[in-house]
Amino acid sequence: MSETAGISTSIAARYATAVFDLAKEEKALKALEADVAALDGAIADSADFRTLLTSPLYSRDQQETAITAIAAKMKLSKTTSNVLTLLASKRRLFVLPQLTTVLRDRLAEERGEVTAEVTTAKALSKAQMEKLSATLKAQVGKAVTIQETVDETIIGGLIVKVGSKMIDTSIKSKLSALQNTMKEVG
Repeated sequence: MSETAGISTSIAARYATAVFDLAKEEKALKALEADVAALDGAIADSADFRTLLTSPLYSRDQQETAITAIAAKMKLSKTTSNVLTLLASKRRLFVLPQLTTVLRDRLAEERGEVTAEVTTAKALSKAQMEKLSATLKAQVGKAVTIQETVDETIIGGLIVKVGSKMIDTSIKSKLSALQNTMKEVG
């Protein structure tokens, strides 16, 4: 992990802990979950929103005004809106993607779930998703939420990440391993 990414994750973790604890204290975890989903959607769908988060061209006041208006338009909870305004005032909006990731993990942990990041060459069918979820649940011992990513470059197979564990059964990695073995021989 690069030093900058480590710093961003560290900052995000501190803010996420505070937001999560506030929401839990106020019995507003459902609202926080909806806010996290809405923010993730906005980050994924809007290039302008991503630019607002990361561009140094916007002043502190411009970021604060914009994020306050966006939070109101998205109908985010008061706690989430206040945290976004605080991040803007501290010039730390760039940590929002990491913040939502940490919050998603904390919310899943609170529900007794773990998130599995699954990369496939093509989208899994509903039956395949259910079977994979059941298999992972048996391995992990907790309910598993699958976050699927499609990456055609892996050719076939799966790459599954649960916590710090990773299982790579992709054809791409097998071909790479075979290529390395052949280099050692010849």
